[in-house]
Amino acid sequence: MNRSDGRLLKNIHPGDLVEIVQKHHQRTGELTEGLVKRILTKSPNHSHGIKVQLDTGEVGRVKNVIIEDED
Repeated sequence: MNRSDGRLLKNIHPGDLVEIVQKHHQRTGELTEGLVKRILTKSPNHSHGIKVQLDTGEVGRVKNVIIEDED
C-alpha cells in the first residue's frame, strides 16, 4: 500500500480511499479514513490539503491518498 500527497488536486479523484483531518480534529491531527464523494477545493494545490467530502458526509482536508498495490 502506497500513499500519495493530499495537497495536490491531481492526486485525488471521486471514489479514492483517503485519510482526512476534519476541522475539529486539526489540533490532534486525528485522521478519518473514507471514500471521496466530492472534491470541494478548486485550486490545483493547497498547503493544508485538498478539501473533500467523504461518502459518509464528513468534510476535511486530505492528508494521504491511499493507493492499493497491484500485484
